[in-house]
Amino acid sequence: MQEEEIYYTLALTRMMGFNFQTALLLYRTLGSGKAVYDHRQDLGDVMPDATPRLRESMKNWDDALKRAAAEMEFMQKGGIRALCLNDADYPQRLTECDDAPLVLYYKGTADLNQSHVIDIVGTRHCTTYGQDLIHRFVNDLKRLMPDVLIVSGLAYGIDICAHRNALENGFETVGVLAHGLDQIYPPRHRDTAIEMIRQGGLLTEYMSQTEALPNNFRQRNRIVAGMSDATILVESAYKGGGLITCRIAQEYGRDVYAFPGAVGMPASEGCNKIIRDNMAALITSAADFVESMGWKTVAMRPEAVERQLFPDLSPEEQRIVDLLQQTNDLQLNMISVRTNIAIGQLTAMLFSLEMKGVVKPLAGGTYHLINA
Repeated sequence: MQEEEIYYTLALTRMMGFNFQTALLLYRTLGSGKAVYDHRQDLGDVMPDATPRLRESMKNWDDALKRAAAEMEFMQKGGIRALCLNDADYPQRLTECDDAPLVLYYKGTADLNQSHVIDIVGTRHCTTYGQDLIHRFVNDLKRLMPDVLIVSGLAYGIDICAHRNALENGFETVGVLAHGLDQIYPPRHRDTAIEMIRQGGLLTEYMSQTEALPNNFRQRNRIVAGMSDATILVESAYKGGGLITCRIAQEYGRDVYAFPGAVGMPASEGCNKIIRDNMAALITSAADFVESMGWKTVAMRPEAVERQLFPDLSPEEQRIVDLLQQTNDLQLNMISVRTNIAIGQLTAMLFSLEMKGVVKPLAGGTYHLINA
């Protein structure tokens, strides 16, 4: 993405006088940060519903542009990328969410649009039981599905345990932060964070000099849930941040899973509750999870079928098949973005391909190319 567009989009996130949802609406309506800036003096002409207060607040960008310039200088020195909502490298699963961040700041090596992305969340006060669950789950998952990106929040307890087990098993892992990339919180996780930059990454919606305020942690939970295919709750008290992530994931239409715990065990009350209330599916192993998601494990994957064995395909259908051959198990929105086929037309084509026995739908609105 061009630096000019990044510059104006960063500035848009800093504009005062309206809330962030309005900034997102402006961006999506006009198509880019630069377009919003270009129409700062005549916003009412392109958005007749814009309130007088909004129109007035959009006229002076001086302070916002200075802050954006300073942030871009910080990013350049730190090897940080700004992923704007229209960027192809922005987590495409997250673009489906109405409250997706306008900009994400990213330092790392992982592809945020991998075929399989999960997040593992839970209490900051995990027990040995929870640690053992994560160790066994991630170890077994590596044998079944070695191409999974594991996301969490770099916090104490379940989060850091998930990141460290992912690193030990060769998974890429991304930590979603509640502050800017000029700091690491908590500081004692710095060494793990540095290792994650080489084998995954660090991601945040916050500019540098943003402190880790309590509300920021709640906000970052929507990124954790939105960029993933499924949320896995390992341990949680009756109330906790992990439960918030599960609720958000459910609202986004994502799959939610939880490990059960002993009755009366404080660290498992939240897990048992959402299983009881049918907010999460019960799992006891990586095999349970993979089977429920409909993912084809390494041992199950047959050799690819020759292209000519597929039935007659239209050029657009062939484009879909070619994409799924390269990166299988993609969500509808991601297929639309990468093939440039409108959602309505794409839905009909995928149904046709399903009837021809070429693809099959999986959980979470994902499509799988059969025998790929």
